[in-house]
Amino acid sequence: MPPNPQLPVVGQVLLTLLVLIAAGYDIRFRRIPNWLVLAGLVLGLTWNSSTDGMAGLGRALAGLATGFALYFPLYLLRARGAGDVKLLAAAGSIVGPGDCLWLFLLTAILGGLVALILILLKGRAQKTLFNITWILHDLIRLRAPWKSSEDLDVNSPKALRLPHGVLIAVGTTALIGMAQLHRGL
Repeated sequence: MPPNPQLPVVGQVLLTLLVLIAAGYDIRFRRIPNWLVLAGLVLGLTWNSSTDGMAGLGRALAGLATGFALYFPLYLLRARGAGDVKLLAAAGSIVGPGDCLWLFLLTAILGGLVALILILLKGRAQKTLFNITWILHDLIRLRAPWKSSEDLDVNSPKALRLPHGVLIAVGTTALIGMAQLHRGL
């Protein structure tokens, strides 16, 4: 299922504004403000409802739930912050569940590439491989990795962290670009 090429320009603009403002805050303050996420949720629900009535509201709620469901387990593992979870949920309320899944996948792929570059530039390849092994070891034993290693807690100053709002903005750019490309074909 390709990204929805039918996402109207208004939806693209709302999504872009949401993630760009979030990325700016995340870079500067290392957090995504609740007022921004709430505004994104209200805009997503209102816009979808006003364009497609109850079907639009249902799509917005399903997108919100999809975004939340995709990132909440990562929050529980302390691999994502609460603002990241709420931002993807707000983005999902704008784009709906199908495109929210695409946004998640594009963010994961492109974010993984950015993280790999950062790991190599920081000379942390060996430490990262050790951490991945540690995470898998703990997860297989049904233990929370962050409880046994401070480096694995996104809230720890010892962790190598990226402002994830920026990565969601990168994923959004790719999603909108793919939708535009699909629309042009």
